Amino acid sequence: MPSNTKGMNKTVQDLLLLENQQLNNDNFLLKLKSPVHLSGILPGQFVNVEIKSAREIFLRRPFSVLDVDYQNQTISLLVKILGRGSKKLTEITPGQKISVVFPLGKSFTFPDPGDRVLLIGGGSGVAPMLFLAKMCGLPADNVHVLLGAKTINDHINVDDYLKFGHFYYTTEDGSKGERGFVIDHPVFKEQLSKFTRIYTCGPNPMMKAIAASAKKANIICEVSLENMMACGFGVCLCCVEDTNEGHKCVCTEGPVFNVNDLKW
Repeated sequence: MPSNTKGMNKTVQDLLLLENQQLNNDNFLLKLKSPVHLSGILPGQFVNVEIKSAREIFLRRPFSVLDVDYQNQTISLLVKILGRGSKKLTEITPGQKISVVFPLGKSFTFPDPGDRVLLIGGGSGVAPMLFLAKMCGLPADNVHVLLGAKTINDHINVDDYLKFGHFYYTTEDGSKGERGFVIDHPVFKEQLSKFTRIYTCGPNPMMKAIAASAKKANIICEVSLENMMACGFGVCLCCVEDTNEGHKCVCTEGPVFNVNDLKW
């Protein structure tokens, strides 16, 4: 079983873009072929991508890992258009090479055998949740995945992951799953005590609300922060987070943190 301490060393590689698939209005799936083995990339880690097609964009853009095919040495990224950098990335055509720094950051702590886990993703935060559902090593009956979005059009197709757990959905307009936010879903609101671990990634208000409930219920909870991580090496200090042990760079000390270590 992989663990937080057994990841691969950081490397900078030109990865071959195999696929650039539009999933919905704003989300794209990029599949990249690596010349080096990917066996040590773990859920919760991220990559920094160079946007060569836009000279005005100097800093690399961070993206969580959605999936890794260890046999074929491919890595998949979920890219949501949020600005000029991400939009330029979605316009790159297959066959081109993209400079990527990986893997960066610390991964989630893998659950123990017998744990019953709840994985909660919102927005681009669904990517590490899907990867963790696939890799956590638990029987599907012990894995529950709750995904939130504004509308049905913002949800991505997760059919390839359904075999790894039970899936639930929320939308703010009620067009898919329960109406409201993830914390309004019955699996969270009424069944939280059934879980031994909670993992989450998404907007800060969502994660803070989840963390508060987890603390109150005395459930282990890890969050993957989405602070601006420009360099990925703790040099630029763009992603500093206040913790109980002082300020820490999310890109090197995180992005995954136990909520009890954060000043939330």
